Amino acid sequence: MNILALHSSSGLYGSSKVFLEAIKTFDRKGYSVTAVVSEEGPLCDELRKTNADVRIIRLGIIRRKYFNPIGIINRLYYSCKAFYSLKKIIRLKNIDLVYSNTTAVLTGAFAAKATGKKHIWHVHEIIESPSILVRLIAWMMNQYCKKLIAVSQAVINHWKKNNVIARFDLVYNGFDYSAFNQANSTLREELHIPDETILIGTIGRINNIKGQDYLLQIAGKLSASNHQLAFVIAGDTLPGNEKILDQLKVIAAKENIERNVFFTGFRNDINNVLHAFDIFVLPSILPDSLPTVVLEAMAAGKLVVATQQGGAMEMVIENETGLFIPSNNADDAAMIIEHLINNKTLRLEMGAAGKKRVQEYFSLELFQENIIKAIQ
Repeated sequence: MNILALHSSSGLYGSSKVFLEAIKTFDRKGYSVTAVVSEEGPLCDELRKTNADVRIIRLGIIRRKYFNPIGIINRLYYSCKAFYSLKKIIRLKNIDLVYSNTTAVLTGAFAAKATGKKHIWHVHEIIESPSILVRLIAWMMNQYCKKLIAVSQAVINHWKKNNVIARFDLVYNGFDYSAFNQANSTLREELHIPDETILIGTIGRINNIKGQDYLLQIAGKLSASNHQLAFVIAGDTLPGNEKILDQLKVIAAKENIERNVFFTGFRNDINNVLHAFDIFVLPSILPDSLPTVVLEAMAAGKLVVATQQGGAMEMVIENETGLFIPSNNADDAAMIIEHLINNKTLRLEMGAAGKKRVQEYFSLELFQENIIKAIQ
């Protein structure tokens, strides 16, 4: 099988890691893969370690910052250019299947339709606004997809609610967790955080829906009654969104915790970062489909505190592998986390249970088996 695989980002965050594992799986199966992303980045370096033919083509990726007249014209221009480039690849390489990873990639659907090829969309998102985008993507799912792959039941439920009638296959993300068995970490030493300090952290792309600002509000509440706390926010912004990071630093100062909050930027040593944490928090303020970093935290033996929504509710078992917090009440969230701060035994027990769960239900082997079934 010849596959044209398209992805929305060149970073190495959640959906990019899933894309990379999918390409590796196709490669091992003996399929010929042409992988296309919009720009160079860490993902490209990893893709080139496989047999995939890696191409850089600006795909006209859909992002919120383009929802204005000039932005829409910009996206149409690059989408049209990409459409013709993809059609050329489909014909020259005798492509059998177009695989689009994330709903931010629209062009693959049009190119597949125009050339009479099958199109599969790997859906990671739960999009609630703007409504015009939700309706557009739902319509395209029905019109341009042979099949849809969803990363969680929460994703399926969301799009079914928005009148998508196309067929979904549920394929949970899975990774090789062997690297997370090594528990040593140098992060505390790097940041000069004492061993006796409780370290609470999150990892992910910094944006307005991942909830880093909400975590800082919770941190302010916690720090008011406990001064042996530190907080790590690992991740960077998309180019052009650097002001979001500046806003987070302002919030930290307002909460009087700027000395105890560490913004590390993008890290490629996630294992090292996670093993320094006492508590991992997923503070998303909107539903997150199946956040990869939760699987990584569980694999590292860390209990997970997550807002009670989206795919996290399929990953975390409350009071067994972690706890849920509200997505809009910092006072209540702080009270829940306070219980964990004061109970090291509970933190370790939940972390161990999470490690067992991720290896059983979110393994790389299951992912490989299920994604091959889906595309066949």
